[in-house]
Amino acid sequence: MQVTKYMSTPVITVTPETTLAEVYRIFRRGTFRHLPVADPAGRLIGMVTDRDMRSALPSSLGMTEKQREDAGSSIVVEQFMSRVLRSLQPTSTLDDALLLLDRDSIGAVPVIDENRVIRGIFSIRDLLRAYKKLFSVGEKGFALITVIADNQPKALSRITRIIEDMDLTVSRLVLVPGDSTEPSKIHIRINTLNIPAVRKTLLAAGFQPVLPDCDTSC
Repeated sequence: MQVTKYMSTPVITVTPETTLAEVYRIFRRGTFRHLPVADPAGRLIGMVTDRDMRSALPSSLGMTEKQREDAGSSIVVEQFMSRVLRSLQPTSTLDDALLLLDRDSIGAVPVIDENRVIRGIFSIRDLLRAYKKLFSVGEKGFALITVIADNQPKALSRITRIIEDMDLTVSRLVLVPGDSTEPSKIHIRINTLNIPAVRKTLLAAGFQPVLPDCDTSC
């Protein structure tokens, strides 16, 4: 689950000498909101976001679109790019990306190699697309079933054997430990059109299904 499989490529970059007017045109044409700034060798040296661009643009009050672009032609990226750089490496996992994007409240980061050469860019949109694919979210035939874990050992192994005996496909099997307020739960995303039969089999094995809108087994 490395970011290289899901990052966006090729990456549009700008240089420190790129004008604000050109950055404005790039953002207006594209659907992205982050632009890496690269040196002639393609190494990361800065980042520009649409927020940076808006802050650097002259006030549009009383100005036409053309006048606003013309005003930005004398401002270059080096004057307003961010030098506080966050990045991922080709070996970074989706979990690494999730933690970084969440911790720093950012929408995208470049993926760079050991020489700081930009290889891709990874955004929240890429993260959502990756997890959706990995866990078969929205795919026809897959459903999420939740059960309360019993107190017996190797709960996940036993559920796996049950699912295999039923000749079904699982795309997610997660144990969420409980606490003093609620029991441990196991979430199973499974490919089946007969959810009642699966719940019945799991119940017979000691796992109590949790139905939608129920805080406990029901």
